[in-house]
Amino acid sequence: MLRVYRRLNRISQDRLAALLGYDKTYVSMIETRRRIISDVSTRRHIAQTLGLPTHVLGVTDTNDADFAAMLQFGDSTIRLAEIARQSGRAVDAVNELWPLVARLEARAAEGHAERDTLILLGHGRAALGVSLGTVLPEERLTAAARWTGKALQVAERLDDPVFLAHALRMHGNELRKADHPAAAIARLGRAIEVSTDREGQGAAYALLARAAGEQDDPDLFDYAISGYRDLLDSGTARGMLFNPFTFREVQLRGLISTGRPNIAARIMETAQLDALPAAPQWHIIERVTAGQVLLAAGKLDAAADALRTALASAESHRLPHQIQRTIRAAHDGGFTDISDAGNAALRRLNDLLRPAGNN
Repeated sequence: MLRVYRRLNRISQDRLAALLGYDKTYVSMIETRRRIISDVSTRRHIAQTLGLPTHVLGVTDTNDADFAAMLQFGDSTIRLAEIARQSGRAVDAVNELWPLVARLEARAAEGHAERDTLILLGHGRAALGVSLGTVLPEERLTAAARWTGKALQVAERLDDPVFLAHALRMHGNELRKADHPAAAIARLGRAIEVSTDREGQGAAYALLARAAGEQDDPDLFDYAISGYRDLLDSGTARGMLFNPFTFREVQLRGLISTGRPNIAARIMETAQLDALPAAPQWHIIERVTAGQVLLAAGKLDAAADALRTALASAESHRLPHQIQRTIRAAHDGGFTDISDAGNAALRRLNDLLRPAGNN
């Protein structure tokens, strides 16, 4: 370690010995391992003098023991937070993840970059970013994309294709929501390439179809939705994004976005058997999309009912982005009462998000 330190800092053995208060011969013996430093006080002195993290020289403290315990329950914390988010309790997920990720970030900043730390940090960043992307309004979604982007930075270093594909999907989706469609499409296209399982690849196709629709790219949308359909038809589907209910919603929304409302309306009239949303928020997402399709078909009463249902559920689940989608759809349909109610609901949610001192 001392030899590496000298090489990186371009200092002589004499200079290093002077810094440490040792004889040059003693430093030489340490570098050539003819002298093994076994006592903690000497190792701590060397680390502190050279500005190195103490754990680099094998010195642990109470914080290291606490962190070892945190590693044991950290993975469970992330899994439970994901369950909470997928059950419609994204705010609870954020509250669970913040303390864990903050400690992991602090440890990484101190120079602790063990593989176990990086794995937990990467998964924690991704989960926090996705949860923030669920509870934040559109004008603040760049914060969610920053966290998923930081997760991707870790994933690129871990040589774990499953997590890399997951990080690419999540970051791509948050980029889309933050209004960076071209960057989103690039990440999601790569996610399809690196995914090693049907569920992961199907989820990537779903998100790519969503991004292509918002980019008003019918060719890319058709490619992505066809890939999604082929995977669904090839076996049992499972997962938040890889299931018949989500496929139908993504298809309808993409057709509307790419200027094909008549096709969307015909599909909407077809009964969807044995298809249930994978999570409560997906029912809300689908109701907004249904309202848009019904508006395009001229079925104003049914559209208004769908949007009212979406608005009430979006507020109860604290989903401002879906409220904002509802407001836009209501405005397009001339439903002033619904858009006014949506703006009021949005103000109430923003009040909940505002720090107590700013009330």
